[in-house]
This record gives sequence, C-alpha cells and structure tokens, in this order.
Amino acid sequence: MNYISTRGQDGPLGYEQALLSGLARDGGLYLPTGYPQFTADEIRDMAGLSYAALAGRIMARFTDGEIDEAELTAMAGDAYAGFTDPEIAPLRPLNDRIHVMELFHGPTIAFKDYAMQFLSRAFDRALRSAGRQAVILGATSGDTGSAALEAFKGREAVDIFILFPEGRVSPVQQRQMTSVVAAGAHAVAVAGDFDNCQAIVKTLFNDHAFRDEVNLSAVNSINWARLMPQIVYYFKAALALGAPDRKVAFAVPTGNFGNVFAGYVAMRMGLPIDRLIIASNRNDILTRFFEDGAMQRETVTPSLSPSMDIQVSSNFERLLFELLGRDGDAVAAIMARFAETGSFDLPTQAMQSARDHFAAYRLDDDGTLAEIAASAAEGMLLDPHSAVGVSAARRAVADGTVGPAVPVVALACAHPAKFQEAVTRATGEEPALPPHLADLMSRDEAMQHAPANADAVRDLILGMRRTV
Repeated sequence: MNYISTRGQDGPLGYEQALLSGLARDGGLYLPTGYPQFTADEIRDMAGLSYAALAGRIMARFTDGEIDEAELTAMAGDAYAGFTDPEIAPLRPLNDRIHVMELFHGPTIAFKDYAMQFLSRAFDRALRSAGRQAVILGATSGDTGSAALEAFKGREAVDIFILFPEGRVSPVQQRQMTSVVAAGAHAVAVAGDFDNCQAIVKTLFNDHAFRDEVNLSAVNSINWARLMPQIVYYFKAALALGAPDRKVAFAVPTGNFGNVFAGYVAMRMGLPIDRLIIASNRNDILTRFFEDGAMQRETVTPSLSPSMDIQVSSNFERLLFELLGRDGDAVAAIMARFAETGSFDLPTQAMQSARDHFAAYRLDDDGTLAEIAASAAEGMLLDPHSAVGVSAARRAVADGTVGPAVPVVALACAHPAKFQEAVTRATGEEPALPPHLADLMSRDEAMQHAPANADAVRDLILGMRRTV
C-alpha cells in the first residue's frame, strides 16, 4: 500500500514514511492510492473478533507490505489494554432508532485516545526501525492535545509540542494537558483561536529547512495514520447492528472533519453506511457548505462545544480530492484560492456526489443545553459535543434523511465530565470525573506561552527540544 498527496506533487510513499512525514511536502494530505475492499462475506467474518483483532484485520490493509495483521493486532491490544470498558467502544441504545457509541473509555476520556494510544506505538516502531528521533507538533481545540501528550509523554525518541488556544478550551481539557509533566512533553498556550494554532502548524511543516532539522512530524488528523484506527469503531458499531446485511447511518460531531472522514473511508471499504450525518455547532462552515455548495470562512465564535469551534476544516481537503476525481492540481488550485479569499465553491456534479453521502445539521448553545437535558431525561448523560451529534441524529430520523429501517449511531466523543459547566447548567447536576482523574484539578501544571506567530513557536521548539 502506497500513499500520495492530495495536491499531487508528493509520493508515493510507504505507510511508515507517510506516518513520520505527517503533512505532505507540497502542503497536501496523504491518502492511500486506493481504498482496500472488504466483501460482504469478509465483513460477516469480522463479527466475532475482539476489538484488537478487528483493528488488526482492518488496518492491515493499509500497511500491506510493512506491518502484518498479527503485529497490528498485538499493537492494538497493548494500546487499548487500559481502557475502562471491556468492549472498548460500547454501543448504548437511546431509543428504538438511535444508538450512542461511547468513545470516552480511554485515559483522557475522549475519542482521540483510540487513535493516539495506537499512534504512539506506531511511532515507536517506525522510529526504532529508521534509527531516528522526532519532534511532534500538533494543534488542538481541546481533546487531541491531552490524548497526544498522554500517549507520547516520556518517550525517549520523541519531543511533543501541542498548541492550544489560550482561554478557549474547558478547564478540564486544559488541566489534562498542562498536568502532563514529563520530559519532552510541552503544552503551549497560544494567544489566538484554534485556526491560528492550526495555521502555525501548517506554516512550520511547510518550512522544509526547519522540518528537516528537527525531523518534524504530526499527530493531528492531518496525519493519515491518525485516521486509520478511527475507521475501526465504525466497523464495530455497524457489525453490532447487523452489517453487512443491514445499513447503518452515523451522526458525527464535526469540526476538523477527520472523524467523519474516517467513516467515509469505512464506507469506501465496503461497510454499508446509508448516510454520514455531520453535526456542527454555531461554527457551521461545514453545514453551510452542504446547504449552499460554497465553503465560506467566517470568524470563529466560542461555544459550549469548543472542540468544534473551527472554521478551517483541514481534513475536508481529503474529501475534496475524492470529489474532484483525485485531481491534485485542481485541489491545489482550490486550496490556494481558499487561503487567499476565504471561500470556494464546487461544480454541481461534485456537490451532488457529496450530498449523496453526507447530510449536515447545526445546533446553537441553547439547543445544546436542551438536548443535554432531554437525553438526560431518557437516561443518557451527554457532553455538549455528543449532544450536538444526538440532536442531528434525531432530526435526520424525523425528516427522513435516513431510511425508516436504518439505525443511527451517534458518536459520543467525550465524557460529560470534561465539560462540567455546560452539563451542570443543563441538568442541575455536576458530572463526576472517573476515578483515575478524580484529582485532576488539583494536579501541578506546566505550560509554555506563545503569541499566534509561527516564528515564535519555531524558536520555542528549537530552544526546548531534547532530540538532536
């Protein structure tokens, strides 16, 4: 299996080369040269597998020629050994049509753990094989940072720097990052919003001299290897609900488009997904795109679901590549126009293809609080992001976006205790952190500060990295 850039000027690379490179050198994102296929019979045969074995079976198609299924299964078993639910990604019924998949049973109680815990082991293997050390640079709107710092802390071959928007993550999210006090692990508060943090990361990856000097790599979802483990839980949920003999829809709280794109890849691999439902908060650039056919950047407005407070969804470039017939030159031209003007639109045929697979809804803060309260009354406590997803699932069922016999899986991407203030406002009760995080808010903190400036972050990395 080889990987190419969405902008057509980089690749093909092998899996571990793409893993360590992160962002393509032409500024694009890596994708496999083709999506591996599973037949209906092969999907049926997955039904009895453990979560680790399912992960090995699926991901082996993307590492063909480099890492075999047995080794991937062992890596996944190690990655998920500490998760607090034996099902790893359990499915809970909300009502007769909607099910909630809990993706918060990892160490940082958010869905990013599913990728990060595996990714740290993949990096260890690749760096050991290549005899290299690396600097990992990432941006977070909340959950990626804590999951990455937790997964990579103390690893001798890696220094990790995570940028987060100062004052724009929840207190629990911030403390989860800043309480990781370990050699080589750095939480960096940036005076700006998430889009500023993400822009700094892209700028530094496109500084090839700096990139080569520090062996820069990424764990954001711009790295293809971040998306691979996320494909697995789509298969797990669909199998539990009758796939491949029954279609399933998914409602996904969506900001940077990585999680829902993993669902798109699962569909391309043969999983019978009826519709992928994009759930946005008030920062609704993706919903507006699917409604109007135009991507138009606006100002980020803080909300009760801060991990979705994004106006530039990096992973959308991967879908754009598919919608434009894998024409890297066309993608590069559109992305250049978007960077210059803050907008682009697509041909009618491409938009129709997008709408064939995706639907999109939005929910403001008042609606989010109302959904948290309504779901709590039904026995399901949700964080604000998960509530946005469940609300979208309800509306997709009500308006017929999904067929009458199609179950909808809403992804619960974070534990409600990560967003105690919003949940308490909605329900009158403060959700408790799980036992392993009960003392979180009293732990020591360590963080760096930087302006929203790529040069300042470059200097910070050069001054603090251990690797040579």
